[in-house]
Order: sequence, then structure tokens, then C-alpha cells
Amino acid sequence: MGSNDLIILSLLLGCMAAYIPVAISLFFTATCGFLLFADMPVLLLVQTLFKSLDNFALVVVLFFILCGNIMTAGSIVEKLIRVANVLVGWLPGGLGMAGVVACALFGAISGSTVATVVAIGGFMIPALQEHGYDESYTVGLMATSPNLGVIIPPSIGMILYSMISNVSLEALFLTGFVPGALIVLGICCYTGIIFRKSGRVERRLPPTFREIREALQEGFWALMLPVIIFGGIFSGMFTANEAAVVACVYAIIVELFIHRSMNLGELKQITVSSAVTSATLLIIVAGATCFGRYLTFENIPGRITEAVMMTVSSGWGFLIMMNLLLLVTGMFMDIISATLILGPVLIPMLPHFGVDPIHFGLILTVNLAIGYCTPPMGVSLFITGSIANRGLLFVSRAVMPFLLIQLAVLLLITFVPSLVMWLPALVH
Repeated sequence: MGSNDLIILSLLLGCMAAYIPVAISLFFTATCGFLLFADMPVLLLVQTLFKSLDNFALVVVLFFILCGNIMTAGSIVEKLIRVANVLVGWLPGGLGMAGVVACALFGAISGSTVATVVAIGGFMIPALQEHGYDESYTVGLMATSPNLGVIIPPSIGMILYSMISNVSLEALFLTGFVPGALIVLGICCYTGIIFRKSGRVERRLPPTFREIREALQEGFWALMLPVIIFGGIFSGMFTANEAAVVACVYAIIVELFIHRSMNLGELKQITVSSAVTSATLLIIVAGATCFGRYLTFENIPGRITEAVMMTVSSGWGFLIMMNLLLLVTGMFMDIISATLILGPVLIPMLPHFGVDPIHFGLILTVNLAIGYCTPPMGVSLFITGSIANRGLLFVSRAVMPFLLIQLAVLLLITFVPSLVMWLPALVH
């Protein structure tokens, strides 16, 4: 790494350490790189800025953000939780299992960890404590289970990875179901083991057929949303972009006219809020694209690839190194920024080590999802701590058993790629 590279890296890290917004840090660093070191006109940077936003693939992100916000404000969340509670609430630790299943169901619609923490955590943390569950277990469960929001499709992280790597988004989506199911199963097993003989936890009776029927009837419209999204995408009825629009229209119709849990004034506020969130995301995309263009002109990804190849000789060694890098990155950076910054650097290395870019996209997504609840800077830790009125140290201790489960799943999908790649191969 030359002196120019060190200056650019120091400038980027310095801006982020000074709490300058990620988008501004990226754009400022790219501008300095073009002015000081790149033998290219600055006008090219301006063209890159505008071209980065003229990308039809971003439509799917924007509409899934709106869809998630509509569901968070409406009654779909409560109905999903009730369905999950009826199905598994009678088991030992059943209400905790219901929380995990609800996170999986909501994640299969929203594509966002933060939205899942707010929507499910805000409802489940008080409910779990009222029914006798330990505060440490409750906080740890609701800080980590929302990671399913970006692992189970549709995932915003996967959408952005597909955009920068040009891999099939549908195939990438399919890889997320297996690790999502394994995490749900692992947490449910852990919950059942620690609460199987607990006398303090309230436990409901097994549901009758009538109770199951009533819960499914009440939650029918909510449960149909992921069916419409994935059924439409994988049947070829519509693309992922069209699925996001269909999901939004469906959620609006259900909340306004069927559940009647929202009025037009609230819908307007949600739309404006979603537009602000989307604009923030677009600015990050623009800044990251400009920075990536500078890296490409300076051939930095190629030089990093050569350096890594001199250090690591096997595909397994490369994957171990990437897991460590991504886990550390996830502690300090959100999945959107990390994907857009690291993706263009890491993707060119994959052919040299025989790593499937779709498999790597899943590994990157799961690593960065785990980063949401990894101390010291995981966003979910702060949100959950705020909901439970607990400090960072308490939340950090509470998440450890659940983090170990997710790390075990990460290692499994990393070194047994056939476990997750059979589904895309089967469909495609």
C-alpha cells in the first residue's frame, strides 16, 4: 500500500471518527483523491454522482422501505405475533419462540433489521417480562432475532450487493432461507432447553383447532404478503422491483380498508418519513459509488487482491479472513454502507479463490447482520437498550448466547456451501 493509499484511508477513517455522515465522508474522500492523486477530470466524478442514482435496481429498496414502515405503523405486526404465539406459545418458553418466529415473518416482508427491532421488540419486550421471562433473556432475544430482517429475503443488503455485483437477485434471495431457518431453529431449541423446567414462566395450554383457525383467519391478510412477494418473484409473475411495488400497494389496501388501522393522514406522514429515509440511502449510494470509482481508477482492488493472494493460498483461508474482516466491520458500520464500500473491493478477489459470488453475498450479508447486535457499536444494542431502559453493558452481556448461535450458523454456511446453494440451483 503506497503513501497515496494511506492518505486516502486515513482521510476516510478520520472523517468517520469525527462523526461526519458516511455519505459526506465518502464523497469528500473521493473528491480529494481525484484532485490530489487521480489523473482524471473532476467532471467525471460529477457524472458518476448522477449516474449512480439513475439505477432502476434502487426502486426495490425504496418501496420495501415504505412497505416496512406501513406495517410497523399498522396492525400487521400484532397479527403476525398472535399467529406465532398460537403456533408455538404452548411449548416451553413458547412466548420467546413466538418472538423469534414473528421476527422471521416480519423480516420476510420488511427487509430491515432496524424496522424489525422497533416493530417486534417494542411489543415483545414488555410482553415477555410480564409473563415471567428473565430480563437478560428478553433483551438478548429481541436484540438479536431482528437480524433475520436482513437475512431472510427480501433483504436490503442483498439487493445492494446484487446491484454492485450483477448476480441474480432471485438466486441470492433463495440462499437466505436456509440460514434464516437455522437461526430460528437454534434459538427455539435454546429457549426450550433453558425454560423446560422453569416454574416462573407462564405457559399457555396447547391451542384448540378453533383458536388456530381464528388466529390464521385474523392474520390471513398479513401472512399473504410474503406469499405474494416470493410466489410472484419465483414463479416469474413479476420481478423483484415489481414485487416491492405490489407489496406496498397490498400493505396500503390491507391497512386502510381491511384492518382499518390507518387513515390517509397517517399514510401521508409514513410516506414522507419513508421518502426521507430513502433519500438518506440514495446519498450514501452516491457517495459510495464515487469512492468506488476512485478505487477503480487507482486499481486499488487489484493491488489488494495481489496482496491477499500472497498471504492466503486457499479458498478456506480466504473465507476465514473475510469473516473476521466483516464481523469487525459490522461492529462499526451499518450493512448498507459496508456493502457499498467493501463490495467493490472484495468481489474482484472471488474468482482467484474459487468463491461463488452468490455464496459470498450471503456470507457478507450474514456477517454484517450479526454486526447489528455485536458490541460495542451494534445499532440493535442501542435501540433495544432504549426500549428496555438498560445500559450498553447489560445488553452486550445479554446477547452473547444468541450471538454464539448465529456465529455457529455463519460457520456452517461458510464452509458447507452446498447447504445454501442447492435451493438456487434447484430453481434456476
